[in-house]
Amino acid sequence: MPRFLNLLANLFPLWVGLACIYALIDPQWIAWYDRPKIIWGLSIIMLGMGITLSLEDFRRVAKMPKAVMAGVGAQFLLMPFWGWTLGKLLHLPTDFAVGLILVACCPGGTASNVVAYIARANVALSVLMTLCSTTAAIALTPLMTSWLAGQYVPVDATGLFQTMLQIVLAPVALGVALHHIFPKLVKAVTPVGPLVSVIVIALICASILGARQQAVLESGPQLLGAVILLHLAAFGSGYVFARLFGYDKDIRRTISIEVGMQNSGLATALATKHFAANPLTAIPCAISAVMHSVIGSALAAIWRFRSKKDC
Repeated sequence: MPRFLNLLANLFPLWVGLACIYALIDPQWIAWYDRPKIIWGLSIIMLGMGITLSLEDFRRVAKMPKAVMAGVGAQFLLMPFWGWTLGKLLHLPTDFAVGLILVACCPGGTASNVVAYIARANVALSVLMTLCSTTAAIALTPLMTSWLAGQYVPVDATGLFQTMLQIVLAPVALGVALHHIFPKLVKAVTPVGPLVSVIVIALICASILGARQQAVLESGPQLLGAVILLHLAAFGSGYVFARLFGYDKDIRRTISIEVGMQNSGLATALATKHFAANPLTAIPCAISAVMHSVIGSALAAIWRFRSKKDC
């Protein structure tokens, strides 16, 4: 059963993609999944991440600090740069530019750990980078978003920070506590966690796109192109960044994946809560969840194939 659940979870690009496509065809099926449910859904995902972590995971950062710092540094240097730059170069409408910046300023998502495993990269390092970028994002996501997106619209950095505490720090901290207090219970529910996260992400993205069906269909090529370019640039520059630091192939792949795959669910939740005056801001975030999954999975398959040839 755990192997079957992992198989279903590893097909996350398929489930997210199908849910989003169906939401654009028939928005009514997902209309029930409104903003409060999006916030609660993301909190459940972060709780699921927390229960997989122990205090020992935090101590492991000290054993490979340079690689972890390089990955987290690349995350918050390269991705925000590409989000802001592409918004300017492509002359995106304000809402779409802000959404692109917002998702670019979010931390790496847990899906990156799955992709790192498929790619035969350094999975332990990927987990540590996700952990550290998520922790750093509590302060950096509000600051970076305020700095870059503030050029387009007013940004409530304090409100973003408070939300990060509520839907990131609190659930993750609770999850870590549960990991130590109720280890047997955590061990029993952990196999289901990844699939639950995939389902929630699919619902979040589908609800955003379904509620804004007309705008998505009208802006299709331009917006889709912007999101694809964002993630291609992030995967590529992350790999080059790691290579410039002299890291080996496994670490280069890991950093590339971590930079290229964002916590799009978090970006979507932040957009719906803090950019209500610009309702289309959430659309790039939802599309990002599909595209980084597809691109990351394809890249992982290529790297896995090359690894087999090298054996």
